[in-house]
Amino acid sequence: MEWLTLPYSFPFMQNAALIGAVIAVPAGLLSCFLVLRGWSLMGDGVSHAVLPGVVIAYMLGAPLLLGAFVAGLTCALATGWLESNSRVKQDTVLGVVMSGMFGLGIVLYTQIRSSLHLDHILFGNMLGVGTDDLTLSFQIAAVVTLALVLTWKDLALIAFDPVQARVAGLRVRVLHYGLLVALSLTIVAMLSAVGIILSVSLLIAPGAIAFLITRRLSRMLVVAVGIALFATQAGVLISFWLDASTAATIVLILTAIFTLVFIGQRIAAARRAASA
Repeated sequence: MEWLTLPYSFPFMQNAALIGAVIAVPAGLLSCFLVLRGWSLMGDGVSHAVLPGVVIAYMLGAPLLLGAFVAGLTCALATGWLESNSRVKQDTVLGVVMSGMFGLGIVLYTQIRSSLHLDHILFGNMLGVGTDDLTLSFQIAAVVTLALVLTWKDLALIAFDPVQARVAGLRVRVLHYGLLVALSLTIVAMLSAVGIILSVSLLIAPGAIAFLITRRLSRMLVVAVGIALFATQAGVLISFWLDASTAATIVLILTAIFTLVFIGQRIAAARRAASA
């Protein structure tokens, strides 16, 4: 069992495993609602859009994560407003806003001389996570998780039947933008760990896998969180022995799980059809 216990004798591995567990919970819960609402691209767009906020925050001497949150929230709210006030569909609006903000971030980054490492911002650095990162991520994760647990039934009704949600008296617009705020906060919590680009996998894959496994939302939420926890912990351990990128290893594990579940579902469906 030394292969299992030896890596965790190092403090940096303990921190990596801990922050992986912290971000897995809100990411797993959010991924279910993003998948059900067809917002998978929203997670991708917001995660890319935080780059200019990080660079501007650095230029102003402000906390980088604060800049990331403001930029991510701006992208999410701008996309929601444009979708509601134009004939253009959400995916098109999101593509324009996300690519524009990501391009702005790249231009700003190339115009400054700094010790800011773009690789860590884009791809994360789980093995370099410190106490401050852990504390902030835990605080954000706790707030987002609590909010989602308290409102999951309302969010479910909006996802499945928004008309009925309005008739029932739910504050649909408040919940809509509240979910966008939760998405932006979760991406900020993941920024130091898995980075901008790879965070999208944790915001989509667990919910997509759980959607294939179960048809009940309550179970879907539990399964998605379990998958996210397994992938982050397995990714930390495997990447240690392979000397590979931790975040990328987590993404590959999630992709492999989705592929295996999808193939299993197809085989099961074929067998049922053959026996009918």
